[in-house]
Amino acid sequence: MSYSIGIDYGTASGRVILVNTSDGKIVSSYEETYQHGTIAEELGGETLPHNYFLQHAGDYHHVLENGVKHVLEESQINKDEVVGIGVDFTSCTVVFLDENFRPLHMNEDLSHHPHAYVKLWKHHGAQDEATQMVEANEKANQNWLDYYGHSVNSEWMIPKILEVKHKAPELLERAHYIMEAGDYMTSLLVNQNIRSNCGIGFKGFYDEVNGFNYDFFETVDPELPQIVKDKCEAPVIQIGDSAGSLSEYYQNLWGLSSNVQISPYMIDAHSGVLGAGAIEKGEFTPVIGTSTCHLMLDPKQEPIPSITGSVKDAIIPGLYAYEAGQAAVGDLFSYSERMAPQHIVEEAAKQDKSVLEYLETLASQIPVEDQHVVVLDWHNGNRSILSDSHLTGSVFGLTLQTPFEMVHRAYLESTAFGTKMIMKQFEDNDIPVHTVYASGGIPKKSQLLVDIYANVLNKKVVVLESSNATALGAAMLGANVGGAYDTLRETVQHMKQPVYYEKQPDPEKVKHYEKLFDKYQKLHDLLGREHPELSYIHETE
Repeated sequence: MSYSIGIDYGTASGRVILVNTSDGKIVSSYEETYQHGTIAEELGGETLPHNYFLQHAGDYHHVLENGVKHVLEESQINKDEVVGIGVDFTSCTVVFLDENFRPLHMNEDLSHHPHAYVKLWKHHGAQDEATQMVEANEKANQNWLDYYGHSVNSEWMIPKILEVKHKAPELLERAHYIMEAGDYMTSLLVNQNIRSNCGIGFKGFYDEVNGFNYDFFETVDPELPQIVKDKCEAPVIQIGDSAGSLSEYYQNLWGLSSNVQISPYMIDAHSGVLGAGAIEKGEFTPVIGTSTCHLMLDPKQEPIPSITGSVKDAIIPGLYAYEAGQAAVGDLFSYSERMAPQHIVEEAAKQDKSVLEYLETLASQIPVEDQHVVVLDWHNGNRSILSDSHLTGSVFGLTLQTPFEMVHRAYLESTAFGTKMIMKQFEDNDIPVHTVYASGGIPKKSQLLVDIYANVLNKKVVVLESSNATALGAAMLGANVGGAYDTLRETVQHMKQPVYYEKQPDPEKVKHYEKLFDKYQKLHDLLGREHPELSYIHETE
């Protein structure tokens, strides 16, 4: 008998699970909302720009220390049977640290400085820097972005470093280390400064053969290569290899053995692919949460336009992992919930339902052939396939008689349409899809959403039994490096989640959704490609 621990850092909360490595069964779990939340409106009495999303690293420490302690105490297992720990983290979330490996914002004199804080993945203050990088690539006439979808996303690490260089150079001087938050947490666990090939491969322009792309960095900004060398370089650990043994501090804190092995961190959505068991070619995994990350695995690497990257060995050794994404999905549904009119809010309360649950009930009663509202789902910008965080959402087809539940249904449908745009990019570039694995907590809660996705995508959709796919994937990483199985693939096969149900497309609904998708695609191209300025709140240079 052996156990592993998975630590899952999401956008608003963190989870810790203790798992039996023989079958993936969750023995104990812990969840905690971040105490400081997401810092998005004001800091220290000063108003923040609308696209700033910051966090406090102390919240991550609290989840780690209290969560592991909780699952060990609640389960009452023999602690010597814990073999490994894995971490996943929402990405690209960037931490700036001082010479003592302490986040800059934890220094009292920087507690009110926004650029000293953790830059959450959906912090979009670096769009100008992302555009600068794309223009530098085009001007140099190079192929540096071929395997990044010919684009640079403002959520990635290098644009965020440039943002600090341009807006707070004095803070960049004080930063001795810059890394993804997932690397920060695993570095703490092993008491060494390390990096995961998954994180920097997708978000840092790093590959296992050439390392960081310093030629590209030099073209963008002559000072950038030295910044990256001084502050970002560290030993890179491959997924499937151990990052080291648990440090003495955490051994003493939790009463665990020095034999406990730590996996390099994995991006949360990528970890969800492991938890879902979707590790074969042709399996398309949208990990649906506050945002959606779309993952595929394939033995070949193709330069697919408008996706957000492909990295070898980033999920399963020996395969290329492909990633694309939507910046607002669960967040979009929550926005719709907040916009609900009072009569819906009151009726939901009468029926002892959440507003979102009641909206789903109402929206489910609308036949797809009656739907005439189309939404562009860019309320937090567009990650794929336009890679433009300045874009904003739009609603089309409203009349004085349009009920709000029809608009809510259109929000759900818009995320399926956005997913179809992404899936088409894969299929049009020789990466075929035969099955969709809907991972994350939302698909299990929303049968309407799963029905919409099956019919919009015209694919079988598989929904998994548990909503803890990302945390389970992290636990699989821990089990693998802890020696529970010989390979990560074998680990996944033994520990993956069971299937909850499968949804096949309905030919009649598919026909109706093809017409709605045609409208969506035309609006997408008009306002995203031909006239994006019409979707911008502020003028851009």
